Amino acid sequence: MPPYDTIPHPHKIQITGASPGEKHKSAFTMRLLNNPYHPKNKAIVQQRYGIELPLLHKRSGATIGAQRVITGSTVGNLAAVQGGPSKHLYHKPPASEEDRNAGDAVLPSAADLSSVQTPAQRKAVHLLKREDSGQTKMDEREKACKWQIDVNREDGMALGRSAEGPTSSTMRTPPPSAASISSENRVLVNGLARLIPLNPQNSPMPVSKYPFTIVEGLINPSAPDYCRFKKQYCLCWGAIVETLDQLQRMLFNFAVPLAWVCGERLASCVQGGDLARNSSVEKLLSVLENRDEVWNLMCQPGQRYKGKGGHRAAAVRIQTCWRRYSARAAYLLKLLPKWAAQTIAMSLLKHAKHKRLRKSLEASRLSHLENYHIRAKYLAANWKHITCSKRTIIHVPSLGYSQDQRLSLKGFDILQNTQMGRLCDIRDEKVEVIYVSPVALGEDVHQYYTHLMGLQAAIELGDASAPQANCAKRFTIFMPEALDYFSTKNMCLASVLKYSPRALKRIKNLIQGKQAYMIGGVTHIDELAVADELGVPLLGTEPAVVQVYGSKSGGRRIFSSAGVNMPPGKWDIYTLEQLYEGLAQLMTEHMEVQRWLFKIDSEMDGRGTAYCDVCHLKCHPWAQKQYKQHGPEKWRILMAEVREPVMMKFLQEVPHLLASHACPVNKSCYPTWACFLEHFLKEGGVIEAYPPSASVTCLTVDMLVEPGGDVRLTSCGDQLRGPSVLEVVGCTMPQTSISSDVLHSICIRVARACQQRSILGHLSLDLVTFLEPTNLEQQVWAVDLDLGYSNQLAMTQLMLMMTGGTMDCRTSKLEVPVRDMKTSVRQARVKNKARCLWSPKQTSVTSRFAVMATRLTHTNLSLVYYSTFFLMCKAQGIGYDVKERKGTVFVLHDSKDRRSLGMLTISEHLPGALLTFARNLSVIHQEISAPNMQGTNNFKDITKDIEEVIGMTKQNQTESQEEEEQLDQTRYHLTYFTNQP
Repeated sequence: MPPYDTIPHPHKIQITGASPGEKHKSAFTMRLLNNPYHPKNKAIVQQRYGIELPLLHKRSGATIGAQRVITGSTVGNLAAVQGGPSKHLYHKPPASEEDRNAGDAVLPSAADLSSVQTPAQRKAVHLLKREDSGQTKMDEREKACKWQIDVNREDGMALGRSAEGPTSSTMRTPPPSAASISSENRVLVNGLARLIPLNPQNSPMPVSKYPFTIVEGLINPSAPDYCRFKKQYCLCWGAIVETLDQLQRMLFNFAVPLAWVCGERLASCVQGGDLARNSSVEKLLSVLENRDEVWNLMCQPGQRYKGKGGHRAAAVRIQTCWRRYSARAAYLLKLLPKWAAQTIAMSLLKHAKHKRLRKSLEASRLSHLENYHIRAKYLAANWKHITCSKRTIIHVPSLGYSQDQRLSLKGFDILQNTQMGRLCDIRDEKVEVIYVSPVALGEDVHQYYTHLMGLQAAIELGDASAPQANCAKRFTIFMPEALDYFSTKNMCLASVLKYSPRALKRIKNLIQGKQAYMIGGVTHIDELAVADELGVPLLGTEPAVVQVYGSKSGGRRIFSSAGVNMPPGKWDIYTLEQLYEGLAQLMTEHMEVQRWLFKIDSEMDGRGTAYCDVCHLKCHPWAQKQYKQHGPEKWRILMAEVREPVMMKFLQEVPHLLASHACPVNKSCYPTWACFLEHFLKEGGVIEAYPPSASVTCLTVDMLVEPGGDVRLTSCGDQLRGPSVLEVVGCTMPQTSISSDVLHSICIRVARACQQRSILGHLSLDLVTFLEPTNLEQQVWAVDLDLGYSNQLAMTQLMLMMTGGTMDCRTSKLEVPVRDMKTSVRQARVKNKARCLWSPKQTSVTSRFAVMATRLTHTNLSLVYYSTFFLMCKAQGIGYDVKERKGTVFVLHDSKDRRSLGMLTISEHLPGALLTFARNLSVIHQEISAPNMQGTNNFKDITKDIEEVIGMTKQNQTESQEEEEQLDQTRYHLTYFTNQP
């Protein structure tokens, strides 16, 4: 047999015919070679190949089963040919004549084979597992290279059909397959392999019965293994030929030197329909025994262009890519004007739609505003009649702040629901209340308020055993369905209600045929839309007016026109130059002021406030010396030339003073002065003096500017401060800081100034009072004006319902009637079954004092359900005495988080109400907290302020013996929070 490199061309091989006898003799000889136990096998091997095999005796089944298996490596390269030809991609050429004559260089002698007595050393043998069914899972490299093969496949098919394809007349002559070259040697090696016992774990997997090779992408049609395969599957040969053509083209295009085809698997896939025309690469490779090696070779970059015709295929590929790129670039260049025209057209259409939408919104809002004015006139003309007749009040506690403010507020929905005291308007028998809740309230909260409102009859009678009034029909709580859709948007309640058609429809049905009006919170444009949708008047101010006069600068304009005292300052500041010059001028004119405040116009509740002390100025001692030389009275009337050097010194140091020592009050909103200053200049703000006194009292007055023109004071109380002096957390009621006549005069002047600017409805006025250091006279400054329904007013409504009294702001007294019952309600029912009789005898009208906080926060409250919380309070003696009309009442805000609540304590004396409030805070904190879980709360700050108020009360009045005893009993509750770290 000639070596692989000298294989003759298939067309040059002379095919001579053999007689039937010769064919039978050749087949018989091959069978003897395949049977190593035949007596003539040894002679035939020695005759043909010159190999002398050892003498083997036929073994019985028992002997074979008991034979010891020798582990170790096979002899020579038998593993490559055992059971069939090698499955490696680059096959070894067949042995030449010289190698065959050498004998021992190719195969060991029989003596060597028979002399093996010890196990050979183990050696790793590379075996390819057979893929009996389906295709194997592609690894990551297959996925990465799949695109290259799919893209190049069309090029390969084109080359297969070209002049250089495997069916072309100019195709080079393929060499015969490895099976045809070494078929006899394979038979010999198979026989030798049966003689050598192998380790079952290291033995190769059984191979196909009908394997054949594809060398260089070509099949030798005269190879015996290929002929056997063709003969076996001749019935379905037409479908197999098509698949083989595809496989040959693919292997030829990728210059695969050798591929082993599993005949059974190929036939099974063709017959099962898995392989058809234009089959995928994975399916074609699944029929190969050395699939992994072929795939790795095909995945190598540039392998597609290494075969014959690869240069042409690469050139075609390069030209194709370039033509595609140039055509695509030209196409895009051509589309550019069209795209520009479409963009311009779409922009014009969008602009036109937005313009129509804006016009539609403007028309809608203008219609809402016109209807608001029309209904406001009707409300003004019929206000007295409406307040004296049966009516329905729709409470929408909406906070119509700007979007930036709403998004910066945590728990905005709970913040809007701190005015549940509005339900207490039903204490007037002619009033029905519809309350729109910004949070989803559970059944426990509904039951609590139903029970609380039902105590009205028991409070009037002074008997806790009196039956509860059926007031459930007189108030209704609505939750807009849009709360679920906008739960994370921090939208104001009016906007949520606007997009809740079912809630609006239910409210319409409830107010149909009744006198009704709506009370909002901080007026928003959507409140006008809701009022127009419901067809009711809105008791409130127009949103545009609120935006102008509801700011800090707008409030100072109203105070200036009303002629009331206000802190020295400047407003409408929008630039750094205005800020520096205004502060320097104010510090020069008011040398007695030691602290200056900076307030952002659009902020509320002390959030947008910062302060700076002038003592940090380097020139401050020198300026104070100049001020003392002339005296306070002459300093303000001196000519500007005298004060100009001081002002210039201040102006030089003001930038550094603010940058180094200015501090925002609320660090969670504005952590640094730079952040505060950015918002201050963007929104505008005011500079305001802090009272030059160590003892400053703040109070809040609620007023109602009625549509009919009258002004009524509805509430007045002294403020309780939180962590900072500028943050309000509650109040004591009624106020005891200033004279009632002075308070009434200031409030009436401010209310008249508001009426001139079309400000109607509820508003709150903040005042500060202190003693002037020079003459010790009491000074009262108006510092802030809020347009809307306040939390203090809501708590006042609850207080009036629980006491059955009246709030007289003209005299600053909370008057509560005290009745003595001759017979109880139960005895009266026994005496007269027809009706309930009692003869109350009013002995006197007494005064009460109250302490209220609208938002007590404690994170541990969320761990306790309301039912458990009230049982805990009852066990600790926290409750309300209906007969004495004093005690504690809670306001619940939500059913989910339960981290905040309101609390109201009522007592006969102000120190008693303060001490009760402080004791309640201490008890609640101790009950819901553990030593290692104190929680985040504001209880400690409120307790400190209460302690200061009690200290001031001691200085102003003499305490009675009862107050001394109560103080001793609850002193440890005050010291509990002061001793906390």
